[in-house]
Amino acid sequence: MTTDIQLPIYMDYQATTPLDPRVLETMMPFLTTRFGNPHSSSHKFGWETADAIERARGEVAALVGAGPKEVIFTSGATESNNLAIKGLARFYRKHRSHMVTVATEHKCVLESFAAMEREGMSVTYLPVKPDGLVDLGALRAAIGDQTLLVSVMAVNNEIGVIQPLAEIGALCRERRVFFHTDAAQAAGKIALDVNEMNIDLMSISGHKVYGPKGIGALYSRAASRLKFDPIISGGGQEGGLRSGTLSPALCAGLGAACAVAADEMEAEGKRLERQFDRFVGGVLDGVPGAVLNGHRDRRIPGNISLSFPGLDGALLLAQLRELAVSSGAACASAVAGPSYVLQALGVEERLAQATIRFGIGRFTTDAEIDYAVDTVIRKVTQLRKAA
Repeated sequence: MTTDIQLPIYMDYQATTPLDPRVLETMMPFLTTRFGNPHSSSHKFGWETADAIERARGEVAALVGAGPKEVIFTSGATESNNLAIKGLARFYRKHRSHMVTVATEHKCVLESFAAMEREGMSVTYLPVKPDGLVDLGALRAAIGDQTLLVSVMAVNNEIGVIQPLAEIGALCRERRVFFHTDAAQAAGKIALDVNEMNIDLMSISGHKVYGPKGIGALYSRAASRLKFDPIISGGGQEGGLRSGTLSPALCAGLGAACAVAADEMEAEGKRLERQFDRFVGGVLDGVPGAVLNGHRDRRIPGNISLSFPGLDGALLLAQLRELAVSSGAACASAVAGPSYVLQALGVEERLAQATIRFGIGRFTTDAEIDYAVDTVIRKVTQLRKAA
């Protein structure tokens, strides 16, 4: 076996991505000498950090085809999703009282909709097809005269499927409802254009795109003239939508991460597609009955959900100590029972509980892929023989 591999191999890129060294280099001055409060407008220390934040705002905007003034910095995609859903609903609920989302959304989206139901809004939770994709006919049927917002995740965090954003956006524009997408797992990995896709609101996370934790962004289409009730009260920063002192280091880090992704996304995607084929093909060939969850082609290659019939998933996970993998989404790690995403796909409970999510990314090597394939095949074979 290759000797230059460091164990355990990191294969949990959907939970978080390593900080890219180029991003860290951009951040360092703002953690040391350039420490000014960006909202201090009367001296150089504030000016230089404010300039850095605006440069970062432009880099985030450029990644998704937006304008800089349409980007609101937040603490992460969870806050962005809360602001988009709760803030919009609370402002407009006297005029429209219905919203639509999908059963496989991230927990923070589902919980935000549940909170708005408790405040009197009605919500339609759309099912998905067995491949994880939303049925556009069902979405069209769900939109009515009272519908305010449709929220559909761009890329699912558990199974990696890519929803048809352009088609959803066109439908929302036709029916004159706002369209929000949680793009935490998509930004920097697939091409996104908020104008071509008719997206009104988009949530982005720094630590999913090789940037720092604790920073994210919400894109809000200026032409839509969206109005929000802020969910954080304070000094009125970020146009009054998100109060609190911004971190120049974190903002600069997110901007740098987006700039790197914009430059390297296409080449990185091709390498990951090759590694996906190598890993999935190797495991499926070596483990009879193993199942890949989600659409085979409409997916990002870095997210690989595999089920192993006849095995105890927790036992298999414990045996894969040389690989840093997970049984599902990090946000749901404290929840007992099978994945609600796999249940929505119609995956039988025992099979859902025998599922492992493997994540590959920017720093995954071919040698690590080969080691991981051999490890999975060996451990599954051992467990099946012992059963």
